[in-house]
Amino acid sequence: MTGVPLTWLYAPGDRPPVVAKALASGADVVVIDLEDAVAPDRKAYARSATAELLRDPQPVPVHVRVNALSGPWARADLAAVATAPGLSGLRLPKVSSPSDVVRVARRAVSAHGGAPPLYALLETALGIERAHAVATAHPSLRGIAIGEADLRADLGVRDDAGLDWSRSRVVVAARAAGLAPPTQSVHPDTRDLAGLAASCAHGRALGFLGRAAIHPRQLPVIERAYLPTEEEIERAETVVKAAAMTQGAQALPDGTFIDTAVVLAAQRTLSLAHRT
Repeated sequence: MTGVPLTWLYAPGDRPPVVAKALASGADVVVIDLEDAVAPDRKAYARSATAELLRDPQPVPVHVRVNALSGPWARADLAAVATAPGLSGLRLPKVSSPSDVVRVARRAVSAHGGAPPLYALLETALGIERAHAVATAHPSLRGIAIGEADLRADLGVRDDAGLDWSRSRVVVAARAAGLAPPTQSVHPDTRDLAGLAASCAHGRALGFLGRAAIHPRQLPVIERAYLPTEEEIERAETVVKAAAMTQGAQALPDGTFIDTAVVLAAQRTLSLAHRT
């Protein structure tokens, strides 16, 4: 992977062959799941197998989603993997307050000092309400995102549009905290690629960048949806060239007005196109 990650592929920690396939899938980031994808009687095995894998550096960034911080397994998860050489980040489920992040950051300090990059998943109404406080809880926090299945259940939302306010709140909170744009939550139907593409287009319009996946076949759909189109790239190049020739606000030959904000947006488009 080079530049901005767009695809984050989940793999269950108790199935090492699936994890191996995920590492070779082309995903920008692989997320080994110790939480929802692993049955209670398999938690210990998933933890030990993941710790064994992460003793060595991996070919792509590997994150681990530990179990719920308020539950019986999180402390052992953190002890097993938080300082592993092959770990690139910890994903923290069901975060509902800044203290959750701070507590993990203190527990996960390595021998060299400092915690690994942390990513908070907001999956309850309370977590959404505290999105900005969570996003600014600790310097080790590098991102926030929504766990939509749990949030949908908590809110009693029956229509997908009912989550849009929460989605926008998290996008705004991340930006206000100086974090990268959030990634979209998983699309649960692995065969509905048309639905995935439409959902990604909606997420991109809301300000998300990239998406979590649960099957390799979803990866190219997500990447295509989030990379700029040829038309968008050409438009951005036109804006940047015009800005380089003439300082200040101006109108393009087609009458489009451009100013500093438009130029910055065009520069972001080109940066993403080249994955820089």
